[in-house]
Amino acid sequence: MEIKLPNVGENVEKAKLVRILVKQGDTVAKDQPIVEIETEKATLEVPADSAGTVSSINVREGDEIRVGQTLITLEVGADAKQEEKPEPQPQAAEEAEEAPAKSHREVAAEEDWEPASALRAPVSALPPAAPSVRRFAREVGVDIGKVQGSGPYGRISVEDVKAHARRASGGPVPATMPSRRAELPDFSRWGEVAIKDISNIRRVTSERLSQSWNAVVHVHHQDMADITELENLRKLRNEKTSGVKLTVTAVIIKILAAILKKHPAMNSSFDAAGQKLIYKKYIHIGVAVDTPRGLLVPVIRDVDQKTILQLADELDALAKKARDGKLTPDEMSGGTFTVTNLGGISGTQFNPVVNWPEVGILGVSRASKMQVWTDSGPQWRLMLPLCFAYDHRVIDGADGARFLRDVAADLTSPFELMLEI
Repeated sequence: MEIKLPNVGENVEKAKLVRILVKQGDTVAKDQPIVEIETEKATLEVPADSAGTVSSINVREGDEIRVGQTLITLEVGADAKQEEKPEPQPQAAEEAEEAPAKSHREVAAEEDWEPASALRAPVSALPPAAPSVRRFAREVGVDIGKVQGSGPYGRISVEDVKAHARRASGGPVPATMPSRRAELPDFSRWGEVAIKDISNIRRVTSERLSQSWNAVVHVHHQDMADITELENLRKLRNEKTSGVKLTVTAVIIKILAAILKKHPAMNSSFDAAGQKLIYKKYIHIGVAVDTPRGLLVPVIRDVDQKTILQLADELDALAKKARDGKLTPDEMSGGTFTVTNLGGISGTQFNPVVNWPEVGILGVSRASKMQVWTDSGPQWRLMLPLCFAYDHRVIDGADGARFLRDVAADLTSPFELMLEI
């Protein structure tokens, strides 16, 4: 029985094999992890579909593997298999030792340029195009299955998609991502350099940020929130319990749940091809997490239906899974708004990039004591810098300012909110 790489997420066609968890001759149980892979979004373990004995391992650590590619071969029901197999010939065995099979890294490199009909299922149903080209086609509203590829074996490029769109519409197509990349100089001319391959997570982060920067008309609006009272209440509450610790990020997420209902455009997506706004009636908030593998954004679902402590507990669990490389693709998808908090590190202000296809992201910097004029005169208050980045095609400047002022006002007067703990 062949154990193949399953479909591990939407638009994920290949992965890097990080670790093989079994060896030839091992007996494995159903659902036992057999390999660890790194996709564009996360590091995952692939389980065995059935119990059996590992008769061959068809991949190597470091290989790039495709969805549908065989990882290992299991011998299920050894007696039945032995009856079906012919008596092995010594000469054939010797020949096999002299001519080992190609590695799957070599096979994958060859298959990358084969026509779609030559690839194994389920990849065989896909037109020959890179994931970035498929994303570009979706952005401009083109069915990539109808595009004529100009590359080897009909491989489709971004320029092919643009040409198809021009023929279909009779007009120009906006470039939502660059089709050419600037060439770097030879840095070794000036001294010693070290070159390392980037991880899949770093690569997809780069691609998604470039995509977001080109697909969104960015505007950044800054404000300050007086969190003096919030911090006093938060610290007092945490000192009196040994349970879930209340964090500023959990409070912000809870505040956003109410404010996004008041400003529904901030919880929408812009359909550029159809010239429509898609309003989501659910509130799923992504939270950026710094991990050894790079930036990951787990999503907390139905934020408006949970208490602050439930959110704090879930956020802590998801952040730990992110740092341990255990997040699933589903746990990083479906977000409607994102929060990124760098206050635990340093910085007085920063301008985040909208996580497309969302239209807004809230950046939070480190709070600091500032002298603020009040009705009682100047006072030292703990002020939290906020930055709201948004898509100007969807959100006007005045609406963006009102949204961030509402967030700051709720952080300044937390008493009603704290009753929901």
